[in-house]
Amino acid sequence: MSQSLWEIKWNKFWVSFIEHGSYQKVLEGLQNTVIIAVAGLLTGIVLGTLIAIIKVVPGKNPVLTFLKKLCNLYVNYFRGTPMVVQLLLGYYVLFPLLGIRMSSLMVCVVIFGMNSAAYVSEIMRGGLLSVSSGQMEAGRALGLSYPSAMMRIVVPQAVKNILPTLGNEFITLIKETSIVSFVAATDLCQAFRDIGASNYEFMVPYLVMAIIYIVLVLIITYMVKILERRLRRSDH
Repeated sequence: MSQSLWEIKWNKFWVSFIEHGSYQKVLEGLQNTVIIAVAGLLTGIVLGTLIAIIKVVPGKNPVLTFLKKLCNLYVNYFRGTPMVVQLLLGYYVLFPLLGIRMSSLMVCVVIFGMNSAAYVSEIMRGGLLSVSSGQMEAGRALGLSYPSAMMRIVVPQAVKNILPTLGNEFITLIKETSIVSFVAATDLCQAFRDIGASNYEFMVPYLVMAIIYIVLVLIITYMVKILERRLRRSDH
C-alpha cells in the first residue's frame, strides 16, 4: 500500500515536472539561486575586505576613527537583523526612497552582498590579525607603502587562513536564498513550492529540492578542498 501511494505521489510530480514544463521554472530558480549566492559572496569578499582593513589599520586619525565607527554600525546592523528584514526594507523602503529601480533579482544580489560583507569583514579581520605583524614590517622594510604591503603580503596570507570559513559563508548564502520569494524573486525553493501547489502534493517536490541543495553544498565543499590543496602546494 505504501509503495502504491509513493508511486502515485511520484507520478503526480513527474507529470508536473516534465509534461507540464515545471522543470523550466526549476532551472530558472536554480540559476537565480546560484547567481544571488555567487554575486553576493564576491561582493561580500570585496566590501568585507575593505571594511576589515579599515578596522585593523592602526592610528587615531579623525577620518579613520569616523570610518571605523561607520563600519561598526554597518556590521552591527547586518549581523543584528534577519536577512528577510533586510530584503523587505531594501525592496520596499530603501531603494524606493532613493529612487532606485531594480529588478527583484538585483535587489537580492545587492542585499545578499551587503549582508555577506558584514560577516566576511569579521572573518577577514580575524584572518588579518592571524598574520604575523612581522610580515607587514618586512613589506615596509622593502619599501612598500602600508596599503601596498597590506594588499600584496598580508591579505593573501589571511585568505589562505580563512578559506574554509569563506566556504561556509558561501554555503550559508546558498541556503538563505530560500527567502527571496518575499520580494517576488524566483529561486529553487519557490520553484518547488509552486510545483507542490499545482497538484497539492508537496512530499516529492520538497524531497527532490532537499537533494538538490545537498548536491550544491557537496559541490561547494569539494571546490573549497581543491583550493585548499592547491594553496598548500603553493606554500611548499
